[in-house]
Amino acid sequence: MTTLRLPDGRQAQYWDTEVGETVVFFFHGCPDTRHAAFPGASAARQYGVRLVAVNRPGYGSSDVAASDHLSVADDIAAVADRLGIDRYAVLGMSLGGPYALACAARHPERVTRAAVVASPAVVPALDPPYHRDDLGAEQQEFFARLVSEPVDESVERIRPDFTAYVEQLDPDDPDDESLAARWTSGHPPLDAAWFAEQPAAELAAAAREALANRAGYLRDAAISFREWGFRPEDVTCPTTVWHGMADPQVSIRNARWLAEHLPDAQLELRSTAHLSTLHSHWPELLTALR
Repeated sequence: MTTLRLPDGRQAQYWDTEVGETVVFFFHGCPDTRHAAFPGASAARQYGVRLVAVNRPGYGSSDVAASDHLSVADDIAAVADRLGIDRYAVLGMSLGGPYALACAARHPERVTRAAVVASPAVVPALDPPYHRDDLGAEQQEFFARLVSEPVDESVERIRPDFTAYVEQLDPDDPDDESLAARWTSGHPPLDAAWFAEQPAAELAAAAREALANRAGYLRDAAISFREWGFRPEDVTCPTTVWHGMADPQVSIRNARWLAEHLPDAQLELRSTAHLSTLHSHWPELLTALR
């Protein structure tokens, strides 16, 4: 297991390809972990990229913290210091997108380029103010309350449903095939096709690490649909916004909003869904970040 100590003594769990002229820090989705970056290792080696993925607080073996987008940006800067890395690019998948952008806003002297894939925008600024277009009235009310109430209250509001979800998945099940099938069920066809090609053992390992501690997901879900602690306009480095036109989980409205509000942004639309936008385009993504 690869871990290091942050300046305040917390443990951070990470994965690192260790070689490459350009460093790219990867930010996983929710619930997910550094495992989401593993399929990019081959493309990283091919294109001279050192790919580093850090579990956010409360995921896997990374210690729990009352984190937000900017505190995670500081954690990444500290990890970079520990690894002897000065400048780096950032790549955020799904709910990891705002964390990647926070790094660019918080540490502009260090972040060279940014890319986000299937990322939500500043959700309250959208019209309508929801990250996806298939929410019923009850779900809309739920997300509206997440925006307005304190983060700790949001965590407790989310906890019962997430607890039931984890119990249904049963991440302690030693049967890799069964756990992998549960972990990947319910995804759109384009994403399901990618999952079908992955080893069950790796999918099961990803599920176990993502769900080993519930605190990471709960914190992510509580802060991701409210105002950010920074403005997209503060991200001055070149940024690419990647989005799948068949993504049912994050409306394309998010990508268009980000492309309009990031000062130096390029919008890249693909005929993919959610995860497949990442995993079908590793060479393009990493090339754009070099």
